[in-house]
Amino acid sequence: MIENNAAIIGTFIVYLIMMLGIGLYAYKRTSSSADYFLGGRSLGPWPAALSAGASDMSGWLLLGLPGYAFAAGLEAVWLGGGLLLGTYLNWLLVAKRLRTYSFEADDSLTLPEFFSNRFEDKSKMIQVISAFFILLFFLFYTSSGLVAGGKLFETVFGLDYSIAVIVGTLAVVSYTLFGGFLAVSWTDLVQGLLMAAALLIVPVVAMQADGGITALFSALEAKNPELLTLWNDASGEPLTWIAIVSLAAWGLGYFGQPHILARFAGIRNNAAVPTARRIAVIWSGLAMAGAFLVGLTGIVYVDSNMGGSLGDGETIFMVLVNAMFSPVIAGILLAAILAAIMSTADSQLLVSSSALAEDFYRNLLRKDASQKEIVMVGRFAVIGLSLVALALAMNPDSTVLGLVSYAWAGFGAAFGPTLILALYWKRMNRSGALAGILVGGITVVVWKQLSGGIYDLYEIVPGILFATLAIIIATLATQAPPASVQKRFDVYLSKL
Repeated sequence: MIENNAAIIGTFIVYLIMMLGIGLYAYKRTSSSADYFLGGRSLGPWPAALSAGASDMSGWLLLGLPGYAFAAGLEAVWLGGGLLLGTYLNWLLVAKRLRTYSFEADDSLTLPEFFSNRFEDKSKMIQVISAFFILLFFLFYTSSGLVAGGKLFETVFGLDYSIAVIVGTLAVVSYTLFGGFLAVSWTDLVQGLLMAAALLIVPVVAMQADGGITALFSALEAKNPELLTLWNDASGEPLTWIAIVSLAAWGLGYFGQPHILARFAGIRNNAAVPTARRIAVIWSGLAMAGAFLVGLTGIVYVDSNMGGSLGDGETIFMVLVNAMFSPVIAGILLAAILAAIMSTADSQLLVSSSALAEDFYRNLLRKDASQKEIVMVGRFAVIGLSLVALALAMNPDSTVLGLVSYAWAGFGAAFGPTLILALYWKRMNRSGALAGILVGGITVVVWKQLSGGIYDLYEIVPGILFATLAIIIATLATQAPPASVQKRFDVYLSKL
């Protein structure tokens, strides 16, 4: 528990009131399912970029990634480099095309709906299967945020872990429930700026206290020179190609993340995309560099002041903040963790609720449901899904990075190849899309249960490879898509 936390509690309360205020304002501007799930496609470049980044990075940026750098040193650069490249390519290859095609495909509001409309799937099988995988993997993804919240409130306030997780869940659900996409995106803008600032301030102050970055690397070399190499792990063993590929392959997951792709569909117009891309890449680069430095400075701090021992490496950011800042400043910086948790969990709950409301409820149960009814179902879905994620998060031994890695791989493999080829390959048909989604998702689930040798490869790699092959084989083995599908593809290309 962090001492003298009255000021920190006050800072957290003020922060939550601000976020709830944004949520209530957005509530007044939410009247239809298009408003609730995509904000009426009105996002400018700043909220689009920072909302995509903040909802992407989540609590793992301030807990999982610093914790990994704390344990492994510069080995973590493989992970960060892959993610930064993935961020850039996702904005470059997908953003403008998805924004254009989702609107052209009957103004699709969700990723499953886009796939269904793109291939004119009258059976709605693509939409239902896609929504199933969204619900499956987002339960793990959302629970990772609630685990991060539990660690935060447990460390800061000395709360029992279970109570801490419940408090964090209530904070996230409260404004997602009312404001929908606009509340999520506008709060993500604030939270993204706060996250980046905190990740840069903390290591800079820590390095100044210890003599600067040169002194930091000297201290790390003296402690363990293996922490400063990209090619060996912390124990001095050479990194295998499986380890390097597994770390760098995280970047491949971006093409299939529904909560990030929703920001692309919600951008105001295509002209805003290049500016948003530059903002997103710069933000991601600075934030991940800060996270690495938090982990590295944490190694030196723990070695000098705590006997080289820290029970949970994922709490290193909180440890440094408590040690180096006054309670008021510490409260602001620790609110960045809450910001990271909220900015991702809210997005995940919103996408999951849209899958239930639009892809299951309207599609299978109530085809003539009113806009008001769909929004209400979406809000009830937020509550129900948060309760399931809360149950999954109740294990205090869960790691943030571990939960995220599974969900990230699931989305990347199930949707990434299908989306990329749907946006670029005119010949692709419904059979190919179904094969890609099923093979990608199932491969991740099965591969995760195996271990040893090639099975130690991060499951996203075989998932994407097999999904891509399945799409190509199934498409070429079946009839070309209808003329109406091909005509719509040509119209979409003409509007890029």
